[in-house]
Amino acid sequence: MAFEAHDAIAPAASDALAAFPRRVPDPMPGRLTCVPWRDLEAEVPAWDNLARVASEPNPFFESWYLLPSLRHLAQTDPVRILRFEQDGVLAGLLPVVRAGRYYRWPVPHLSSWLHTNCFCGVPLVAKGAEKAFWQAVLRWADDEPGAALFMHLRGIVLGGPLHAALEAVAANDGRLIEVVHTEARAMLASDLAPEAYLEASLSSKKRKELRRQANRLAEEGAVTLDRRTDADDVAPWCEKFLALERAGWKGEAGSALGCDEGTAHLFRESLNGAATRGRLERLTLTLDGQPLAMLATFLTAPGAYSFKTAFDENFARFSPGVLLQRENLAMLDREGIAWSDSCASADHPMIDHFWRERRAIGRLSIAIGGTLRRAAFRHFVRAETARRPAGQSPREQP
Repeated sequence: MAFEAHDAIAPAASDALAAFPRRVPDPMPGRLTCVPWRDLEAEVPAWDNLARVASEPNPFFESWYLLPSLRHLAQTDPVRILRFEQDGVLAGLLPVVRAGRYYRWPVPHLSSWLHTNCFCGVPLVAKGAEKAFWQAVLRWADDEPGAALFMHLRGIVLGGPLHAALEAVAANDGRLIEVVHTEARAMLASDLAPEAYLEASLSSKKRKELRRQANRLAEEGAVTLDRRTDADDVAPWCEKFLALERAGWKGEAGSALGCDEGTAHLFRESLNGAATRGRLERLTLTLDGQPLAMLATFLTAPGAYSFKTAFDENFARFSPGVLLQRENLAMLDREGIAWSDSCASADHPMIDHFWRERRAIGRLSIAIGGTLRRAAFRHFVRAETARRPAGQSPREQP
């Protein structure tokens, strides 16, 4: 199924398909279709099974997160799903959209679909199907580019299995692929025990200060830590989290999840969906029964994603968020979890000093279509990367 074209590109590029020497395709295992996202609502069991055998975990593209995102966030009608199957079994999916602007430039392109609270853009693909998936995606983009000059993928884990497979397929095709932006995101990945990791990460002075703050907090009342992975009482936990986050600076800035009905619904539904599938850990630090700091983590073995955290700013002098992260180091001992992604922005003032490992996340632009379209893309991407230092993001416009 082809997208509708929203904008026109340069005439030379729009004639690309006619100029492209069509090759006889190699036998390709599997079948790719482009479908409206609502079609996937009838495939949740198959979707969940795909997540269990995925080459790379991505909770944000699992059914219990992606469907609530598409149902409750604004302007999702244009989103389509690239659906890949092998032998009649769902083996890959990627949400995409046709965009008329590329950051500040009026350049139409095909893009993976992400939103503000979606922290990974790696497609869900069954292990072993990585190359077949990308072959199918890129051939589809070649055959039905519409007005798009290129394909743009965001939130890709650089060096991961899906990125490696994409690079291999592009190299085999002689297809230009460019990493146009990278960032280093804090992650937790170590063989050390929690206390040993804490000692290696923080200076003795800082560890002493944390102990002092914990002791001072205990003088205020009964301090407890609640760690849960069950599905009971998720709804009230969500309401407490939304209230706690909205009471702080995010609420004042209008960026708290509870400030928007759509993101609030997304939070509630996704946490409930994750919990019922055994994919949620809720960590809560309380004082006399009232939450001081809360953390929701998605458990997607072999990794985990620290989705959202909030703390009571009235108790900032005790650093409740940092005290909670100290307890969160227990993730190092969790069976089946080898790493945890912070989901934090690069150079985060707190977690970057606490978690010492880094995960490379990138944005990729890929040539599609015929000879003239690819030539136009080559000039465009070279001009783009020449305008800024390596790794700097293109300036986004509101």
